[in-house]
Amino acid sequence: MKKIMFVCLGNICRSPMAEYLCRAEAEKRGLAMEITSAGTSGWHDGEYMHCGTADVLDGLGIDSRDFVSKRVKSSDWEEFDYLIVMDDNNLCDMETRFSKNKKLFKITDLLPENSRYDHVPDPWYTGNFKETHDILQQCCEILVTRLQRGEM
Repeated sequence: MKKIMFVCLGNICRSPMAEYLCRAEAEKRGLAMEITSAGTSGWHDGEYMHCGTADVLDGLGIDSRDFVSKRVKSSDWEEFDYLIVMDDNNLCDMETRFSKNKKLFKITDLLPENSRYDHVPDPWYTGNFKETHDILQQCCEILVTRLQRGEM
């Protein structure tokens, strides 16, 4: 069973959305995976996700009431098969903390080369939770497909 951690800055918008979207996609396909999320900053440790993220998930019928924000721990590097970040800043923070490695990459690296997205914009700043959902849904579908086919 693959173990995946999604990582963003505060662990209240993008990474929890990716966590629950990916979990729902894996469950839909009957693929056993352990999926979680964390933030690089720890600013929101112990908090629930942003209401915009919760609203998106609620609208999709995805129960996220068990979510609690947390910070990336040193042990996560060994514990998880993949640490998947949302943008270049997250990638830099994680590479500085751990190292460059194929288990660490940006989620948008999964998108086709002609995609207009090279990162997941942070809806904390943009206010556009729909855009975040649309990008993450596509990325999670690709991720689960590649894992299901044994391509990762």
